[in-house]
Amino acid sequence: MPFPSPPLDGELCRQRQQRLRHYLAEKNLEAAIFFNRHYVYSLSGYWHEQPLTPTAIVVKRDGDTTLFTHDESAVAPAADHNVTYIPNHLFTLKPNLSGCLAEVLNPLLKGIQSAGTEEQTPVALLEGPECTDISEDYQYLRRKKDADEVAAFEFTIRCAERAYATAQQVIEPGVTEVEVMAAMQESATFEAGEFLSGWGQDFQCGGPGGFARHRRKVEAGELYVLDLGVGVRGYRSDLCRTFSVDGNPTAKQQEAHAHIVEVMTMGESLLRPRQSCKEMYEKVNAQLDGWNRYQFFHHAGHGVGLDAHEVPRINPAWDDTFEVGDLVAFEPGLYGPELRGGIRLENNYLITEDGFRQLSHYPLSLTSTSA
Repeated sequence: MPFPSPPLDGELCRQRQQRLRHYLAEKNLEAAIFFNRHYVYSLSGYWHEQPLTPTAIVVKRDGDTTLFTHDESAVAPAADHNVTYIPNHLFTLKPNLSGCLAEVLNPLLKGIQSAGTEEQTPVALLEGPECTDISEDYQYLRRKKDADEVAAFEFTIRCAERAYATAQQVIEPGVTEVEVMAAMQESATFEAGEFLSGWGQDFQCGGPGGFARHRRKVEAGELYVLDLGVGVRGYRSDLCRTFSVDGNPTAKQQEAHAHIVEVMTMGESLLRPRQSCKEMYEKVNAQLDGWNRYQFFHHAGHGVGLDAHEVPRINPAWDDTFEVGDLVAFEPGLYGPELRGGIRLENNYLITEDGFRQLSHYPLSLTSTSA
């Protein structure tokens, strides 16, 4: 039987609210207004299961925390108030659901002159405060994950690893990419025990990645790059494995795979507090791009948690530095026609005082779950 996702700790939700309040004070903002249900869960402990309808949270700098939802029996251990709205008539959804929510939210905003919002908040529907987008700042603010968040994240990894075990059972020449994806999603959903809050992203065989193609059958000799993001209650892992379709990788494929494993070991030695992420990227890129004339053309990793890509970014376009509490995905790869697609491997880690703790442990082998 599947096990439920571990609930968030109400006291730690309150601590996350306090960090947000300190930020609001520094920026001279009177409140934060978030419609992103992932953020609502992280701050209140309330998970809004229905993706069709909006939820929101208002955290006042010098006041209470108010949850907005159509669920009158909402369990929110870290919300002071729950204001409900009606999203339907006789179960037919109204045409502007965010507007329905805003009708009950706006009265609370009277007297508030300034507020921070994120990209999902429909600021055109808000009345009163001048709104400032704090989406990027909020990523930095919540980058340090608390113990309850790490536990929730590890649960999503378990769901992803269950999906990879299923993939290795169904992948064989002639199966379609959609069949592989569907089987993986079924396994991840069963392991989660509930509707997934996130699912994706790469299910194309014979290439670096992409969405599954309905009629495309995988072929012997190809490598199957599966880059899987599984979300449960907002928290989302990001793992990648590469499998040989026929279980008989060529010498060149095995050689490239072995090199990537070596680069993973080298890169792991750099997963530590105060390490420059840009410098890590440059070292990883130097070992990959051009090796045996293969290409490495993407980032070397990124933060994970409530969004698909978070702070810190192992990418030369940013100048991030690892900090204790970061959740990180590290993903070296090699690509070229001789590989019949490419190879990418990705694990998830928690940055600790002493370096890192590896959170994902599904085997890296091209051919077997036991190697």
